[in-house]
Amino acid sequence: MIKFRILPIVALTLTLAACATGSRNAVPTGTSEPDKFLFDKGTENLNKKKWLTAREFFKQVTETYTQSPLRPDAKLGIGDTYLGEGTSEALVLAINEFKEFLTFYPTNPRSDYAQYRLGLAHYRQMRNPQRDQTETRETVKEFQAFVDRYPASTLLPEVQSKLRESKDRLDTADYLVGFFYWRQKWYPGAIYRFKSVLDQDPQFSNRDAVYFHLADSYMKTKLDAQALPLLEKLVQEFEKSEYLQEAQKRIAELKAQAQTK
Repeated sequence: MIKFRILPIVALTLTLAACATGSRNAVPTGTSEPDKFLFDKGTENLNKKKWLTAREFFKQVTETYTQSPLRPDAKLGIGDTYLGEGTSEALVLAINEFKEFLTFYPTNPRSDYAQYRLGLAHYRQMRNPQRDQTETRETVKEFQAFVDRYPASTLLPEVQSKLRESKDRLDTADYLVGFFYWRQKWYPGAIYRFKSVLDQDPQFSNRDAVYFHLADSYMKTKLDAQALPLLEKLVQEFEKSEYLQEAQKRIAELKAQAQTK
């Protein structure tokens, strides 16, 4: 008897919840542009950072009004709600939404925005240089795709800034491996890693450290002739560096040694 009394109460509760949700997202009778009404409601809640509510409105547009001209923008709106939510699970879902947008609407005027947000979803999952760099590599890939495909986009400066930051993260990860070898005095391994950093990204923001430690590794292995150009590049390219004074000192020493031979 108890079970039969509880079940109707549970069913009534679920029914009332469903009705409440439905009424909240219902389009008023007589609305001439129901898709626009829903899209505007979604945008309003997105701006208020009410991610779930906004997502419900946007999904109604994409699922109910499949021929609506607002459907692509609603698809982007769904992705933006996940990106705004920001959890690990939500960021994965955001990536999926933006990838689907680019697949379904590759020539849409907002495809550059979708590509940017796709890169940003990976960017927000990047880890410290000492940890796994899978997401950093994905970030670089997606932002580089943006630069290649949308050179005239107004979003380009922001993407280039984040691309530089992402590349620096990868470079720092590789540099730290070389620095570990250098501290362990295993100079062949350090030389290989430092050279790899410079080969893959000559514009690494902290390449002064690479120049210095690569030059020092060469000097420790009696390859002074290969060390000198690196120290000179450090001095030429960096007006401020913690290695600048020592580099200038070593340049003078190497040149003096060369004159006595």
